[in-house]
Amino acid sequence: MNAPVRPSLRELIAAEGGLLLPGVANALTARIAEDLGFGAVYVTGAGVTNTYLGLPDLALVSLPEMAAHVAAVSDAVDIPVAVDADTGFGNAVAVSRTVRVLEKAGASAVQLEDQAAPKRCGHFDGQEVVPAREMVQKVRAAVDSRRSADTLVIARTDARAGHGLDEALDRAALYAEAGADVLFVEGLRSRDELLAAGRAVPDVPKLANMVEGGKTPLLPREELAAMGYSVLLYANAAMQGAILGTQTVLAGLRDAGSLAPVMDRLAPWAERQRLVRRDEYEELERRYTS
Repeated sequence: MNAPVRPSLRELIAAEGGLLLPGVANALTARIAEDLGFGAVYVTGAGVTNTYLGLPDLALVSLPEMAAHVAAVSDAVDIPVAVDADTGFGNAVAVSRTVRVLEKAGASAVQLEDQAAPKRCGHFDGQEVVPAREMVQKVRAAVDSRRSADTLVIARTDARAGHGLDEALDRAALYAEAGADVLFVEGLRSRDELLAAGRAVPDVPKLANMVEGGKTPLLPREELAAMGYSVLLYANAAMQGAILGTQTVLAGLRDAGSLAPVMDRLAPWAERQRLVRRDEYEELERRYTS
């Protein structure tokens, strides 16, 4: 069976009135997102670190570990897969390898950020950034190293936290000049700041990161699109929902000694099997083992 042609993320961004981009930490979550009609997914570094290692988002996942997650997600869905590559796992030379490895694993977009190592979640305190020139070189290396022009480079700046909005916007413009396809100004603190970043570098798509509990106001799609944002990232909403669901079900089991009080919180057996395509694999068994 021939694999379907994966849609172009660049075309999705251009066509959508604010592409909703859900974060996924594993292949099953990606399957759920695709099944619900989302046009693309984002392999979240925080989500992978939290779920795979049970640790905070402090640059604790390696490139091979992230590539393995990307490969699993990419194999599970037929929609574009954007990938959080943190600081690129090293300098500009390392970034060139990072992009090749992740692109080979199935990435349709690679996100890089200008934090100093070890990086921190953009909504923690204490971020430090490398000199702008160093990040410019990383963006250039990423652009030059991709094998397909359809693989996007997303350039993120965390300069707002320690250096203010003007520095962050200046850096975003430099990263656009270096060839970044999408700009991502992290840690914006107000509607006014979101508006300023959305209107900056008007010829380059912008990404807005909506984080429950974070520093950036949570605004609706229509308002963000009107501000100039082409991509609306909800990097860890699915994971946070899964955490609450797991806590609810396991607490009910602990307290009652059975699933009776939480049966309505469980996906039915048949739905679980549908999502993981059990019927397709039963057909393969009949075809090749009978």
